[in-house]
Amino acid sequence: MAANASETSMPPPDIWRLRARGCWTEAATLLATHGTTRFGPALTRAALLSEQCLFTLGGWPEAEDALRAAEALARTDDERGEAACERGHLAYLATQFGVRDRADEASAALGRSAALLTPGAAGRPLLDFRRGLVAEKLADDPAAARAAYRRAHAGAVARGDALLTSFTWRHLAVLAAREGDLAEARRGFTESLRIRTELGYVIGAAPALLSLAGIEPEPEAGRLHAEAARLFRLLDGVPVWLADELG
Repeated sequence: MAANASETSMPPPDIWRLRARGCWTEAATLLATHGTTRFGPALTRAALLSEQCLFTLGGWPEAEDALRAAEALARTDDERGEAACERGHLAYLATQFGVRDRADEASAALGRSAALLTPGAAGRPLLDFRRGLVAEKLADDPAAARAAYRRAHAGAVARGDALLTSFTWRHLAVLAAREGDLAEARRGFTESLRIRTELGYVIGAAPALLSLAGIEPEPEAGRLHAEAARLFRLLDGVPVWLADELG
């Protein structure tokens, strides 16, 4: 998950540090002290709790409540578009991880977001990325996914959104690996890992390490795998969906 578009810069350092280490509930609680009667902080809080769902596969009711609160505060088309993008993402996550089939809701919400966001809106790259996720994971349409990821990547780079850029690099690399283009896959996975390391996005490092390990020869693959396992243990078994792979 990438930062929501209302964050034109990184969130306050204390909130970012908590988020980057997987302390989403604490970050959301701290964010409330900055005021959640405004749309931007409210949507950021909803995005934090949605990211918690992604990494822990728990906390769904809290994320839904936070998102409804943000939706109620949206006043402009761009704000409604950003809220719809977050709604689509949460529905996508619930579908992807088998909580409940909300594929139609995900597609409809992301379509609504596309209709509401003005051309050049800050939320466009994130919307493109999430439409790519739906195309890749739910529709099994790699061509559409690649096109969406490329638009998202170009937009993220242009806006200096490093965290989103790490996600677009990663997902473009997945598609490249699927097609057997290991050189391009290695480039994408390496860039994604580099950015996450530089940002201190610890919670996203283990998946990045494992992805790179999957296409590297030994002994480098073993070293990367061991580092991913170390971080997984350090973070008390999060992301939970790496448990089988990391034992």
